[in-house]
Amino acid sequence: MKITFYGHACIGIEVNDVHILVDPFISGNPRASHIDINTLKADFILLTHAHQDHILDVEAIAKRTEAVIVSNYEIASHYGNIGLNYHPMNHGGSWDFEFGTVKYVIAHHTSSFPDGSYGGQPGGFVIEGERKNIYIAGDTALTMDMKLIPMRTKLDLAILPIGSNFTMDVEDAIIASDFVQCDKVLGYHFDTFGYIEINHEEAKRKFFDKGKDLMLLEIGASIEL
Repeated sequence: MKITFYGHACIGIEVNDVHILVDPFISGNPRASHIDINTLKADFILLTHAHQDHILDVEAIAKRTEAVIVSNYEIASHYGNIGLNYHPMNHGGSWDFEFGTVKYVIAHHTSSFPDGSYGGQPGGFVIEGERKNIYIAGDTALTMDMKLIPMRTKLDLAILPIGSNFTMDVEDAIIASDFVQCDKVLGYHFDTFGYIEINHEEAKRKFFDKGKDLMLLEIGASIEL
């Protein structure tokens, strides 16, 4: 499993030649100006919620790649209504896709489209691949629901927001990693805007002091699990 950070909350996942893109917000992010969305591969696009900083590039990429958009019922149906491929889900539900099993889990946040229309309830994703399992928290507060995840799935990586203000901060993300029983964390949803700028070295140190590994990738960089 190869995981690429495209800035903000956008993640690329490659599993056995299947390409998954999560929350594509690239063209509107000045920090990701070197990423060309027209070159990105996508067989599936996973969306945690409907805010613009998570869906901005969905239509352009999905129209070009014919990717299947996977999200809550309201978001998935919205894209289905404009002719795009979609698969609707809701909290607690799982589905076996060609790259693995996806479960849509609880996130505490809000979800509305840029025009203010209802975007369903926000969520996160647990992906159980053939060899590796990951948790993508989405935009969320720290929540006791996270404790349910390791009751079903042993995680190899947790992808957690750490920018505070709109989501968890670093300290809460450390607790979240305890809740999901995963000490290997990829941080995201930080630095894009002034509200969520963080001190990288301080964040890494706080995780290290708790015996955990926080990875903060440069935009466009990848890791292999």
